Amino acid sequence: MDFQIIKQPSPGVLRMLASRSLVRDFFKDSKFDTIGLVQGKLTEMFAAADIAEKASGVNALEIKGICPQHFTMIAIFGDTAAVTEAMDRIKEQLKKERGGQ
Repeated sequence: MDFQIIKQPSPGVLRMLASRSLVRDFFKDSKFDTIGLVQGKLTEMFAAADIAEKASGVNALEIKGICPQHFTMIAIFGDTAAVTEAMDRIKEQLKKERGGQ
């Protein structure tokens, strides 16, 4: 899996994410200052979204890939501390599942 954190995302990045999300209203109504991006296999993305939302006060959205039914990335929205915590928990869980590798 690949991980990236964007603090204070630019308007262009928000437009790009909104165009690839099925929940475009989220970007108008939500307050957040950091986005965590996680990319991997579909099964990993569902598990990562669940871990993130249970770990801290964040929202996770799927980000569409090349075609509408292709999705291998989630975006995690929240304040910097919450997004960082969620990303750390995802990495910890994956490490446990892979036997500490």
